[in-house]
Amino acid sequence: MRVLVVEDEAKLAALLARGLREEGHAADVAGRGEDAVWMAEAAQFDVIVLDVMLPGMDGFAVCRRLRERGVWTPVLMLTARDAVEDRVQGLDAGADDYLAKPFAFDELLARLRALTRRAPNERPTLLAVGELRLDPAARRVWRGEDELVLSAKEFALLELFMRNAGSVLSRDQLLDGAWDMSFERRSNVIDVYVGYLRGKIGRGAIETVRGMGYRLRDFE
Repeated sequence: MRVLVVEDEAKLAALLARGLREEGHAADVAGRGEDAVWMAEAAQFDVIVLDVMLPGMDGFAVCRRLRERGVWTPVLMLTARDAVEDRVQGLDAGADDYLAKPFAFDELLARLRALTRRAPNERPTLLAVGELRLDPAARRVWRGEDELVLSAKEFALLELFMRNAGSVLSRDQLLDGAWDMSFERRSNVIDVYVGYLRGKIGRGAIETVRGMGYRLRDFE
């Protein structure tokens, strides 16, 4: 899951981003509403965590602007204000869910998972490619009857491959889907993690397409 965190409180933004990354998700941070708009238009995010009280363009305006521009990424609004009128204003602006501060991080994660499951481009709860099965919500993977032990990044990369089985994914696409904008794009981290995955799911499962990237065989 790739998440855009829009929060002007630097400490909270850093905590949210770190927590998401520790769970294996990619997290980018915007401190201003204007930055959030261009980032959400420039990259494909699975969900946006949007604070209401932002300098300049507030969260309500950001949400409206995104919807006006055809960005339908699910939005979870965060606010210290829990009045009914604030929740109504947020939902009317195009938000999909609303969470009042302070909140438990586990609840935030659960709400994000729920939003991505019911997004317009909803995908099956359980992904299956050949002998591989992956449960995004439970974060479990099996090859046949054997459950595999994957690191958080290995899981994120395999989920991306399985959602695009049979298609060639470039290194940039893999970085965009499983890492965040701050990552050094010249790094060989993709090649390293593909090697790790091959060792766990089978050497022939992920093919190298010379000059283009990698492809998970669809086994069909």
